[in-house]
Amino acid sequence: MSQSISTVAFIGLGVMGYPMAGHLARAGLSVRVYNRTAAKAEAWAAEHGGSHHPTPEEAARGAELVLVCVGNDDDVRQVTTGEQGALSGMTEGSLLVDHTTASAELALELDAACRDRGIGFLDAPVSGGQQGAENGALTIMCGGDEATFARAEPVLAHYGRAVTLMGAAGSGQLTKMVNQICIAGLVQGLAEGLHFAEQAGLDQQRVVDVISKGAAGSWQMENRHATMIADEYDHGFAVDWMRKDLGICLEQARHLQARLPVTALVDQFYADVQVMGGGRWDTSSLLRRLRALQQR
Repeated sequence: MSQSISTVAFIGLGVMGYPMAGHLARAGLSVRVYNRTAAKAEAWAAEHGGSHHPTPEEAARGAELVLVCVGNDDDVRQVTTGEQGALSGMTEGSLLVDHTTASAELALELDAACRDRGIGFLDAPVSGGQQGAENGALTIMCGGDEATFARAEPVLAHYGRAVTLMGAAGSGQLTKMVNQICIAGLVQGLAEGLHFAEQAGLDQQRVVDVISKGAAGSWQMENRHATMIADEYDHGFAVDWMRKDLGICLEQARHLQARLPVTALVDQFYADVQVMGGGRWDTSSLLRRLRALQQR
């Protein structure tokens, strides 16, 4: 098989997968897509000129590389090893890359299933959100062997600003857990800072203009402060998905005997946001929780 990949399948066309697959089509690759809601797959094919298929198995048939971006562990299993899953349509020598943020245990499970079939595997969760997917500027953290990574990396680079092999299978998911652990504390800190500034009668925008130039600056501050000040929370990764991710982090931490007290606390704050009806608000909605508490 040629080392240069020309035909790919993309399984899962949500807010991330839809634009990611679009970058591949615009790069000139032949893209075969599957989505649980068929209408979205049809719309993608009409927009980008690829082909849509009724099952993951059929989408994967003939593809040298199959990319998956769905919701959780069970969803991944359904579209890969389940009935009419992608692995049923894949041939020896092809590659499977899972972009879903899932457990490291699942990554090891898929790696074993792929090895049994002579298929290369990478767990490759992404960071950067919908904006990063649309702009082709995602950070992609990969777990797997070097040969598989070397073949897949040129394709992933079409929507990844930084594509890095972190180690053996499961390492990508473990790295993504570190990413989410760090984000949780940062967003809570930003929410508390903006809330404090508001209660102190300071101009919040002017405060951010000053402190963002120093040690307090972060991606979250740069990209989320304005919408947080405006109390708008439909600009990024949803609270429901963050709680799913933090649940994975906390379960893995128990297994590793790692201590994550701040992460566990912020997870409960997000549970409060869900009770407020904010499951689909973006993760910066921690500020709305603080404002609500102030009004009691």
